[in-house]
Amino acid sequence: MSLDLSSVIAATTQWLIRAYPAADGAMNAALAEAQARQAVTLATLLRYATPTDCPLSPLAGPDGSFRLDWLVDAEPYEISGPDGVWRTWVDEVVASWAAALLTCSTLASQAVAALGDCEDGGGSPGEWRRLTAPDALDCRAAPLLRHPDLMALVVDLHRPQLVERLRRLHSDDQTPTSAV
Repeated sequence: MSLDLSSVIAATTQWLIRAYPAADGAMNAALAEAQARQAVTLATLLRYATPTDCPLSPLAGPDGSFRLDWLVDAEPYEISGPDGVWRTWVDEVVASWAAALLTCSTLASQAVAALGDCEDGGGSPGEWRRLTAPDALDCRAAPLLRHPDLMALVVDLHRPQLVERLRRLHSDDQTPTSAV
């Protein structure tokens, strides 16, 4: 993955964990952040799947979090303030796809399978366990990130594009997609 996307991954992860905070405790916060980062990384690999996508992303620029903040009824922020800088790097599509992956382990498994046959590979399926097979500790640490009803507004923004991307990746691989 290109270093150009590290800012997008960091900012989008930050937005998710601020919009949907972890359960109380340092361990829960760390587990929730790990899950969010894993979902955002997978979503980024899917969104910027070709070698051409990565160099173009800084030119087009991410959307920023303004619409997402409005959608989840967060306080408006000042771009000039200290919180505003990282928020400009939030990618709305990546956030939506990550939310979809966090709330549906079947979709996450299909995404990992689709990446497994791509050039980048995305790593082994075991590396994505927190998304594909979250245990009770993962779910208790991030109850808001994993709650389909609470995440629905964000998921619904770009879920059809995620499903289409997975369909295309699977059809390129000639692997059927059953639950997408």
